[in-house]
Amino acid sequence: MSQMAKELSTKEVVSKIEKENVQLIDIRPIAAYNGWALEGEQRGGHIPGAKSIPLQWTGYMDWVEVLEEKNITKNLPIIIYGYSGNTASTMAHKMRELGYGELFIYNSFVTEWSADEALSLEQLARYQQLVYPDWVNQLIKGNTPPKYDNDDFVICHSHYDNIEDYHRGHIPGAIPIDTNSLESTETWNRRSPDELKETLEKLGIHHDTTVVLYGRFSAPTFNEEKFPGKSAGHLGALRCAAIMLYAGVNDVRILNGGITSWETKQLPLSTEAISPTPINDFGADIPGCPEIMIDPPEAKELLAADDGDLVSIRSWEEFIGERSGYHYIKKKGRIPGAIFGNCGSDAYHMENYRNFDHTMREFQEVEQAWKEGGIIADKHIAFYCGTGWRGSEAFWNAWLMGWPNVSVYDGGWYQWCNNPNNPVETGIPEQAPKSQKTMAQ
Repeated sequence: MSQMAKELSTKEVVSKIEKENVQLIDIRPIAAYNGWALEGEQRGGHIPGAKSIPLQWTGYMDWVEVLEEKNITKNLPIIIYGYSGNTASTMAHKMRELGYGELFIYNSFVTEWSADEALSLEQLARYQQLVYPDWVNQLIKGNTPPKYDNDDFVICHSHYDNIEDYHRGHIPGAIPIDTNSLESTETWNRRSPDELKETLEKLGIHHDTTVVLYGRFSAPTFNEEKFPGKSAGHLGALRCAAIMLYAGVNDVRILNGGITSWETKQLPLSTEAISPTPINDFGADIPGCPEIMIDPPEAKELLAADDGDLVSIRSWEEFIGERSGYHYIKKKGRIPGAIFGNCGSDAYHMENYRNFDHTMREFQEVEQAWKEGGIIADKHIAFYCGTGWRGSEAFWNAWLMGWPNVSVYDGGWYQWCNNPNNPVETGIPEQAPKSQKTMAQ
């Protein structure tokens, strides 16, 4: 039998954090780490400096890789905390089997740490807009979930010209939303204000409606699929969410992890097709938040400004011009002066912004990667990609963090490269900082 991990008091945890180089691991669900009080704690959030490694993840074969990715070393002491002593002890046992030696458990997070205003907690600034499966389940059952005071909601199952994905199984009560209803099929830019108004009214969405969006991710393969976007429904959901926020929907929420998180909780799916209940008037002028989307003139202003940056959320191969990233885009290269913000392997994957269960990556990790690449909250940051999907997901990361001035350059590479008067660059930019170049590794 392996050696038991020592239990620490709150005073001992505080002392170790102040005096020693310790590693903290928060094994609670990601929602709790972000700020949701799931077990009645007086304050939500996590102990500053803690890494999020939910105990649930240990059920995946490749969970050990997460320890390496988060730089959890065997050379420093580790403090593990969760909602109960049993879960912390279970994680300690699993880590000891992997060769981690100096392990401690802390069991008083709820009763003491969260109850003491003198002890710091960190949380995602807009965590309430990133909801979890049980929150949505409470909503559809007619209960009132936390941080919700509305009586009008619509749940949207996002897809790109793939209604079969909705019929395959969706959250009960959800209506389908085709990304094409919010994007032009010619330019892939957001539709006009009049078109957005018509779409939202047909969907029964008022500017005061709470809208919950999610999609399904089905591992699209660029080389084998003519329309890979049809398998990237959750990425499409984040695109729809950004456009709705731009239009002026006041309460837009994302189901963290999409339908994968719902299925992981073994919650029921429905195949009953739900028709929206149209309304007569959106109730506000569109766009309600015009600053969220920018076009070429504003993008060029950012490129020339000292207090703004255009950030490319594309793969390294796209950024340096080795491939365009899309079947329908022939030109290769990047917008000169843009900063590399990375995404993942291709135009339909966002590995560097997600955990392996498709939940959003720990927000401090994203912020640190951006900082190393020169992307900071003090500037006006506009994210772009090929046509807006990946740029929208990066935007949501920054917006949820509470960054004050973030946008999506809506037209992206597709719009830029189709204008022969716009300059284009290829190759590794000489002025790029080393950290920017290594983000692709």
